[in-house]
Amino acid sequence: MVGARKTPKKPLAAKAVGRQHRIKRPPAIALRPLATPTPSEAPVSERSGVLFVGIGASAGGLEAMEEFFRHMPPNSGMAFVVVSHQHAGHVSLLPSLLGKCTAMPVVEAVDGMQAEPNHVYLTPGGTNLAILHGVLHLMEPRAEDRVPLPIDYVFRSLAEDQKQGAIGIILSGTGTDGTLGLRAIKAESGMTIAQDPQSAKYQGMPRSAMAAGVVDVVQPPGQMPESLLAYARSLLRPVQPLPESDASRALHKIFILLRERTGTDFALYKESTIHRRIERRMNVHQIQDLKQYLRFVQGNPSELDALFQELLIGVTSFFRDPQAFEVLVHKGLPALVEGKPEGSALRMWVAGCSTGEEAYSLAILLVEYLTQRKLRLALQIFASDLDSQAIQTARAGLYPIGIAGDLTSDRLKRFFTKEDSSYRVKKEIRDLVVFAKHNLLTDAPFTKLDLLSCRNLLIYLEAKAQQKLVPLFHYALKPNGILFLGSSETIGGFESLFTAIDRKGKLFKRTAEPGTFPDLERFPRGLTEGTTEPRGGESQWPPALIHPRFPI
Repeated sequence: MVGARKTPKKPLAAKAVGRQHRIKRPPAIALRPLATPTPSEAPVSERSGVLFVGIGASAGGLEAMEEFFRHMPPNSGMAFVVVSHQHAGHVSLLPSLLGKCTAMPVVEAVDGMQAEPNHVYLTPGGTNLAILHGVLHLMEPRAEDRVPLPIDYVFRSLAEDQKQGAIGIILSGTGTDGTLGLRAIKAESGMTIAQDPQSAKYQGMPRSAMAAGVVDVVQPPGQMPESLLAYARSLLRPVQPLPESDASRALHKIFILLRERTGTDFALYKESTIHRRIERRMNVHQIQDLKQYLRFVQGNPSELDALFQELLIGVTSFFRDPQAFEVLVHKGLPALVEGKPEGSALRMWVAGCSTGEEAYSLAILLVEYLTQRKLRLALQIFASDLDSQAIQTARAGLYPIGIAGDLTSDRLKRFFTKEDSSYRVKKEIRDLVVFAKHNLLTDAPFTKLDLLSCRNLLIYLEAKAQQKLVPLFHYALKPNGILFLGSSETIGGFESLFTAIDRKGKLFKRTAEPGTFPDLERFPRGLTEGTTEPRGGESQWPPALIHPRFPI
């Protein structure tokens, strides 16, 4: 297996970074209400009117939970799922302790139980709890899971099942469990809350989530119920539609403010994505119309920063879509290394790399492949993204302990070092990858590539941007070089530029058709062979590193 499966499957929210573009004249885009889903398409929360609130706590969490439920009205209409770190067989006192703080029924979850509003469900120790159509299911942890991560598991399942109706709360605790789960909830347009570290007995879990940039609200537990109720009212009350011309002007003014603040133009972003992300921010702040939100961001520059991060959708994971990596191993890599003389270079570019998980996944995969076949080739991997914060995280190579759910135990042991409640990518792998800030549609591309990975990025761009990127990919690759796309992406109408190696695996081979440099709106002076130099040389190729370096 190339990547370990995880049940339940994480949400297919793709990263979309390095893809904001400066254009000469933004098209008119009117923010209008999204189409109402049919009953079968709508999240369970919308069909039943129930919001699901996941609450994760560890050391010191009892006091926080008691304070939360003392202030939470018993008739909110929400269903609460509480998960804490407890061993299998442990007789929990939580039902009786929390039962003293709320008039809601407090029960231990039973397999197959239908969750109901105004109830509190406790996850039994030593189990993972999943939610499917609002029904609770107790899942046995995988035998190879060395570190129990019940909070991440519940939050990811909640995000997958409830979408916008999911709310995640992290309370006192040590470690990083819950951080990746909150990221999944935010990616599905749910709401995320963390306990104010100053009020937490143990600050590790809240601080980890805050450092990852996945928290909407930071509060003491006693203030959280008020925010939940306000969010619920905002979510159930439809956004007030504006006349199309007013909405278009308001949206373009938000674009201008974002460009002034970040230097990035979002006008080539898909309209539906912009709607969803702005509406999520409006719900968080209980704002009902776009003009009011425009006034809010004008007076609160920090909200522009939050919206910028929201639009980047920097959600990724190690070995995402494991089947696609299997296809790359069996059908892509053999073609790349065939006929390569010993010591020659494999040159790769991961465009829109977010926080680096995919670039490191590719590096790990290549080291494994070359080691198993006793091949000595130089690996040169460049990874780029528009988000400078994500690039900093990628360079550090330090990730929450929750990544253990996305990696096999062999890979964790071989390629990572455990540091407190985190895992760091080993230096031998980090040295294979150079990360740099780069705008895919406006900066000159890397060229003479053997492999270009640009996964789950095109789906967030308008057709105009996609029409530029596919020829750009062709230009950047060598003849017979490989293009690796995301599960919902295609090469569009450019069949003459690429042939499919595996359509389901989204693996394509560049044809020998002569490449032409695409018409970029702007690009740095000078395009050197194999590198761009837009930022003082920070995007130089890494030195050639010949592997195998790791023992089998």
